[in-house]
Amino acid sequence: MEAGKQPLERGTGLALFAMASAVLVIANDFSAINVAIPQIEKDFDTDVTTAQWVVNAYALTFGVLIVTGGRLADLFGRRRAFFLGAAIFASMSLAGGVAQTEAWLIAARVLMGIGGALMWPAILGMTYAILPASRAGLAGGVILGAAGLGNAIGPLLGGTLTDLLSWRWIFFLNLPVTAFACFITYRQIHQPRPEVADRRIDYRGIVTLTVGLVALLLAFDQVTDLGWGDPRIIGLLVLSVLSIVAFAVTERGAGESALVPNDVMGDRDFSAACAAILMMSAVFFATLLYMPQFMLKVMDFSPIGAGAGMLPMMATFAVVSFVSGPLYDRFGPKLLISMGAACITAGPLLLSFAVEPDSSYGSLIPGLAVTGLGIGLFYPAATTAGVTAVKESRRSLAGAIVYMFQVAGGAIGLGLTTTIFTESGEGASGAEAFVDGFDTAFRVDALIALGGFVIAVLFVGGSLRRRRPAAA
Repeated sequence: MEAGKQPLERGTGLALFAMASAVLVIANDFSAINVAIPQIEKDFDTDVTTAQWVVNAYALTFGVLIVTGGRLADLFGRRRAFFLGAAIFASMSLAGGVAQTEAWLIAARVLMGIGGALMWPAILGMTYAILPASRAGLAGGVILGAAGLGNAIGPLLGGTLTDLLSWRWIFFLNLPVTAFACFITYRQIHQPRPEVADRRIDYRGIVTLTVGLVALLLAFDQVTDLGWGDPRIIGLLVLSVLSIVAFAVTERGAGESALVPNDVMGDRDFSAACAAILMMSAVFFATLLYMPQFMLKVMDFSPIGAGAGMLPMMATFAVVSFVSGPLYDRFGPKLLISMGAACITAGPLLLSFAVEPDSSYGSLIPGLAVTGLGIGLFYPAATTAGVTAVKESRRSLAGAIVYMFQVAGGAIGLGLTTTIFTESGEGASGAEAFVDGFDTAFRVDALIALGGFVIAVLFVGGSLRRRRPAAA
């Protein structure tokens, strides 16, 4: 064992596995249901726009409420928040599995998003707390690795269950995994209730931030169909800006009871990590959407084939995330963050050169793998660097804010990428239009990632020198 590395306590490995399992089901539910949408549409005799809200309702609720979940976990106890969130998530998974109408299913997905928003920051806070400071990188690697694995296997698992059993089993499968995570957490993780002098809930902050995020995410979700000049899009963007400004004003005067206390976003290292993650997420989410679309529409892959086609990126992401924990503890954050940001910048460029009307799948693999390598190095290291920059009592909140920036960056990136993609493809048709739009959009995405790379190199993770082992 290296000097300065504290040994893990007995049972910590099992506790980490439980935390990873809980993250796995939360992340899996983002992607597994995508391939089941056609079958859900058919079973409920509804249109694809309505059925798509089975996906959107969960993601939107989760992304909007996660900061509130993080703050509640820090105020009232992470175990309490985790158990409450798990109970909501599991019970609503059961409700979704037995749903008789599309409205019933969408309502269950909204409530699942609330459960996930309570679970995720509590998991992050507990994971960082059960590990010694010298192993902080392991926490980020385990959690982000499990999330990557969940996203990677989601389409394959969802497609298999839908074909062999029913899409309902995607929801039923959540029950035993969540129960296992709760049982191990109850037995192995015993963190005291935080000693907080002021437990008032900042309702004004919750409302203004929620309205601002909902308006922002809806605007970028609908801009593809309505266009930037549509009054509804303009109205949503104006509402988002006004709400976020109101949130900032509210928080400034709320003191210690603020939803986001001043010492969190006022921390330069944490803010820089959030800014870099915002910009990198624009590229990550665009790749997640448009690469499967290219495989489906130009290369004539099946839905399951397109899901499998993303494995060079998603599997690399998952594997490298797990490996990045020990690397973080050995070399410190700067090297991993810089290398990861460089790869995320190079990935879309490689893909833009590889995408042609007659492309072979093999030509896509280098760009996918480089992007996956970058994501696996960057996200766990940047998350750990950001979360550990704030004091321990704020870490569930910090983890939640990091994820909020990831979701917001993804929404903004998808909106911009789709606009560029659509306008650049005008004047052509079929595969040629797709390739023209893809090339232009992904080169712009590479420029966005370059901005994130500059922020990461200059401001995130301290110096580039190898971290010296702490005194034992």
